[in-house]
Amino acid sequence: MICVKAKRKFWTTPGFRLFLMTMPFLVLVFLFSYLPLLGWRYAFFDYKAGMKLSKTPFVGFKYFQSIVGSSIRIRDIMRVLRNTLGMSFLGIATSPLPMLFAIMLYEIHSTSYRRIVQTLTTLPNFISWVLVYSVAYAMFSVGDGFVNRVLIRWGIINTEINFLASRNHVWLTMWAYGTWKGLGWSAVMYLAALTGVDQTLYEAARVDGAGRRHVILHIEIPSLLPTFFVLLLLSIANIINNGMEQYYVFSNAMNKNYIEVLDLYVYNQGITGNQIPYATAVGMLKSVISIILLTVANWISKLVRGQSIL
Repeated sequence: MICVKAKRKFWTTPGFRLFLMTMPFLVLVFLFSYLPLLGWRYAFFDYKAGMKLSKTPFVGFKYFQSIVGSSIRIRDIMRVLRNTLGMSFLGIATSPLPMLFAIMLYEIHSTSYRRIVQTLTTLPNFISWVLVYSVAYAMFSVGDGFVNRVLIRWGIINTEINFLASRNHVWLTMWAYGTWKGLGWSAVMYLAALTGVDQTLYEAARVDGAGRRHVILHIEIPSLLPTFFVLLLLSIANIINNGMEQYYVFSNAMNKNYIEVLDLYVYNQGITGNQIPYATAVGMLKSVISIILLTVANWISKLVRGQSIL
């Protein structure tokens, strides 16, 4: 007697169930990442806000050519690229900080103290940049700023310093705000990687007489390096995408030339300057360059580490 195995319905397979679980996320990615790409068509029309796209003339690559067709625009592009790359390189140069901070947290033996520190350092990530600027204004503004009052009372300065309107060390200031806001959150991934380290490695190290420094150097840091290199390569691929919220709220007439990054430049040209086609063209080129950088970073990862990030 031959037993015939019943064919399993495809909707009862684990793979199909996992697919259904990922569907909401795929829909969100489509709505917020791919559907907005329809807006790229505005770069090919002489569009003005309030007009219907169908009633605007088609101009082809006019606005792409205008990026390099004017000495003023070339100078502006070079300026914002300088600011963008400068602040991005600062972030890349200090990218080991979250990993080192995660190791420091992991080495704290008091569970309650570690949770308090982790919570306090993670919370700033969920604070909007508008609120961060409000705190900075209360601390560093002229007139009511706490720092100026303390410095004058202690006799360190005679006149108030307008920290927020100063163009000195703007890149370092922005980096400091960004590090304060994202350090704890960035360390979460490294903490998760540390919890996955084989505990027998620690036991073997203790048997061999290894101290805490040796454990950090020979177990924890090597275990975190794969995660670090993946995040580093993604940062390099994303080097021209700084975001705009932070720089928008801290921007003013005094520091604009040093704080305006490429994303903020696109916003200022499109929304403030009502040059939507030109801003769309710049944004399109930025996206294409980011894809190229990601491809190059993936190739370097495969060449150096033998593993790709995609």
